[in-house]
Amino acid sequence: MRKLIMTRAVSTVLAASMVFLTGCQQTIGSNAQNSATESQIVLTTAADESTLQPIQSLGVNANVLPSIAGVTVDSNNTEQLAPINLTVGVINSVVSELQQRLMDLGYMDPDEPTTYYGDATSRSVQYFQRQMGMKQDGITGVETWDALMSPSAPRYAVKVGFEGKDVMGIQYRLYNLGYLSKPSEVSGIYTEVTQEAVKKLQASNGLKVDGTVGTNTYNLLYSDEVKANVIALGEQSDIVKKYQQRLIDLGYMGGTADGQFGETTQVALRAFQSRNNLVVDGYLGPDTRTALDSSSAVPYSMRLGEQSSSVKELQNLLVKYGYLKSSNATGYFGELTKAAVVSFQKNNKLTQDGAAGAQTMNLLRSGKAKKATRPVTTGGTTSQSSKNSSTGKNSSGNVSSNAAGGATVSGSAGNLIAIASSKIGCPYVWGSKGPNSFDCSGFVYWALNQAGVGVSYMTSAGWRNPGRFRRVSYNELQAGDIIVVSGHVGIVAGGGTVIDASSSNGRVVHRGLGSWWANHFIAGWRIFS
Repeated sequence: MRKLIMTRAVSTVLAASMVFLTGCQQTIGSNAQNSATESQIVLTTAADESTLQPIQSLGVNANVLPSIAGVTVDSNNTEQLAPINLTVGVINSVVSELQQRLMDLGYMDPDEPTTYYGDATSRSVQYFQRQMGMKQDGITGVETWDALMSPSAPRYAVKVGFEGKDVMGIQYRLYNLGYLSKPSEVSGIYTEVTQEAVKKLQASNGLKVDGTVGTNTYNLLYSDEVKANVIALGEQSDIVKKYQQRLIDLGYMGGTADGQFGETTQVALRAFQSRNNLVVDGYLGPDTRTALDSSSAVPYSMRLGEQSSSVKELQNLLVKYGYLKSSNATGYFGELTKAAVVSFQKNNKLTQDGAAGAQTMNLLRSGKAKKATRPVTTGGTTSQSSKNSSTGKNSSGNVSSNAAGGATVSGSAGNLIAIASSKIGCPYVWGSKGPNSFDCSGFVYWALNQAGVGVSYMTSAGWRNPGRFRRVSYNELQAGDIIVVSGHVGIVAGGGTVIDASSSNGRVVHRGLGSWWANHFIAGWRIFS
C-alpha cells in the first residue's frame, strides 16, 4: 500500500513565488482553463529571490514546478497527506518514488525524479496500465500503485493490440528503416503487420525474435548500428544514381553519379540528413528521399563542430590567404575557424554566416579571393584576438564559467544557451526532436544544430562517446558544455544550472545541477573550445 504521509519543510519555500513565461510556456499558459496547472510557477526561498534571474527558473529542490496546487503547509512544516488518487497537477513527495519506479521499469526516460505529477508522468502510468490490462486513465490509485510496486511488475514492452503515441513513433521509425512499406501502416495501433516488421528488424540485427518492442529493440531503432531494410551500403541501382546526382547538385558529393552505394555516398547522406532535420542513419529511407526531392533541401556547408578532411582543406586555404594561423589547421571546425570564415566572407562581400558553403569554397579555390588586410600572427584572426585580450575572454569568445560559477556568458556558448532557453516550457514528448516538443536527446540535437554546431542525432547512449568533442570532468563543466548522465543528457547553462527536456517535469526546464547529476554523471563534452 502506498504510504500516505511524507514530511518536508517547505514553508520558507512558499514565502516567495515568481512566474516566468518564455518560449513554449506562453502557449501552454494561454489556455485560461488550464492556467492553474499548466503555467510555470516558480518557487524559491526568500534568500535566493534577490539573485534570481528569469533564465534561472528554479523551484523546490531545484525543480521547476508547473503548479503549487496540492501543496499546503501546516504549523509543523509538514506536507499534506498524499491523495488516494495521484493525478495531473498533484505535487507531493510520494510522486518522486512513483517516477523512479516507472524509470526503473522503462516506462519513463531516466531523469531526476520530482514531486510533480505532470502529463509525462500520467502518460507513463498509462503505458504501465496498458501493459497490465487496466483502465488507461493515467491516474495512480491504490490498484495501480500496488501493481507498479510489486516485485513482479513487468518491464515496458509493446505488442499486438496496444495503441499509443509510442506505438506510432515505433512504426514511423520502422517505416523509415524499410521494415514497414506503407505510410498507412503508421497508425498508432500495434497490428500483426507491425509485429512481423519488428520480427524482421530483430532477425536482421541479432536480437531475440519475438515481435515485441522492449527496451533493447526500442534502443536499437535509433542506434548507429541498426541494419535497415532500405537502399543502403553496397547496393547499386538507378535510384541510387538519381539521389547521388542530387547530393552532387547540393554540394554533398563530388565526382559523377555511378549508382554504386559506397562509403562516400553514405557519408554524404549523413551530412545531408544532419542539415535537414532528419535522423542521421546514412540510409535512403522514405523521409530522406522526400527531403532530397524537395526544392527546399538545405545545401552543403561546413560548419561549427565538424571534423573532416574537407575542413582541413578549408583551413589550409584560409591559412594561404592569411585569415588563419597554420597551427590551427587541425581538421576541426572550431571557433577560430568560424571567425576566420566570417572575416573572409566580409572581406570578399559574401554572406557572413560563418559556414563554408559552395560560394565560399569556390572563391577560396579560385585563386581570385582577397587576402586578409592584416594577416594573423596569433591564434585567431587579428581582430578576434585583440578583442579577446581586451575583454578577458578565452579563445572561444566566452567568459570562463564553470558549473559552480555565475559569470555572464557570451559568444557561441551564450548563443546556444539563449536558443535552449527559448524553448523552456515546451512539452516533453518521448522521441520528439522539436521544434515545439522534445525528449532529452532530441532537445540537445535541435539546440546545437540551431546554434550552428553540426551534430548528428544521438540518443543519450550515443552521447557517452560522440567522437570529436573534448571530454571534461564534472568539476570542469562550464556554460555551453553538454552533460551526460545515466540515461539522460542536457546543456550546462552556467551558475550551477542545466537546461534539459525533463521527463519528470514534463517539459523543458532550467534547473540546478544538484547531487543527482553528480551521482549519475557519465561525461561532459566541451563544444566551444
